[in-house]
Amino acid sequence: MKIADLITWFEVWANPAWCESWDNCGWQIEPGVLQEKARVLVCLTPTLAVMQEAIALDANLIFAHHPLIFNPLKSLRTGEAIAEMVRLAFTQNIGIYSAHTNFDQVQDGTADVLAQILELKEVTPIVPTQGGLGYGRVGLLEPFLTLQELLATIQTRLAPPNLIFSPSTDLQQKISQVAVLGGSGASYISAVAKTGAQAYLTSDCKFHQFQESRDRNLILIDAGHYATERPACDRLVQKFQSLKLDWVQLSQKDEDFRQFFA
Repeated sequence: MKIADLITWFEVWANPAWCESWDNCGWQIEPGVLQEKARVLVCLTPTLAVMQEAIALDANLIFAHHPLIFNPLKSLRTGEAIAEMVRLAFTQNIGIYSAHTNFDQVQDGTADVLAQILELKEVTPIVPTQGGLGYGRVGLLEPFLTLQELLATIQTRLAPPNLIFSPSTDLQQKISQVAVLGGSGASYISAVAKTGAQAYLTSDCKFHQFQESRDRNLILIDAGHYATERPACDRLVQKFQSLKLDWVQLSQKDEDFRQFFA
């Protein structure tokens, strides 16, 4: 399959027109690779480490969830990471494509994969957008789990380096309804509270957002940005493999960008 055909297939599934106005989905750098057979390295975040990995593996497309270019660039200068990525993309003939908020909404996107990992039933979006799609997912746990069992399940299945949750006096309380949203989902706390979910798994939550959740009687669980979105990248690799591409692989150089001192 040519890269042009792969992108056409993907955009039918996750239309870049669904991208939020503040976002930057689609081609980040296209150095003239559209007619080449797709050799794809999938990653969460396009970094220099991922670019070097792509060069070593002879990939010609880095397919990322996070955009390389998020804010308007004012300059490209030697020694800057984005400038070096651009230079290598053109000299090594490697395209960079991003699927961000459009990928968040779709079936088997970031939120859906989290819901599947927790085996949620009767799943619906937290905030619907179009055609049954939307941001986040809320669903039922069958059978119910205690809060302690839910936290242990998240720790085992997502393996976050640090798992933060709202203060609770009863780790044995039964949890029947859970909401999930991969990445930075604290702005959806109010919407989640209206769904009736007892617990909300997301990331990048601030101190007072834990307070807000407590005041809304919602258990907020922060497993980190990387841990909540990386599984969807792995699922995307599986989808691409079903298309019988020339070559596709999940990056092994993706980084969490955070370390925790023991």
